[in-house]
Amino acid sequence: MQVGMGRLALRLPENATLKGKRQVARSIISRVRSRFNVSIAEVDDNDKWQILSLGVTCVSNDARHANEVLSRVMDYIQAIRGDAELLDYEIELVAGL
Repeated sequence: MQVGMGRLALRLPENATLKGKRQVARSIISRVRSRFNVSIAEVDDNDKWQILSLGVTCVSNDARHANEVLSRVMDYIQAIRGDAELLDYEIELVAGL
């Protein structure tokens, strides 16, 4: 079993409120969940209204597949949110039992 974990940070330069940030987060999370078989949630920077940090995980029997799925999720998020600037992302694979 392979567990893939991804974390990405987006900057929302046009956003001016936490309410606006939450709307963007809900939109991204629901679209990613409906398209990919992954878990996704806001994981950090909860009180910063221009920074959105998301965590994404997937479980697979192949490390290459888990890496590919997470890479496609990162590309998809960039494609659907053209107004958001990708600050950083990382993907980590952990071998399970």
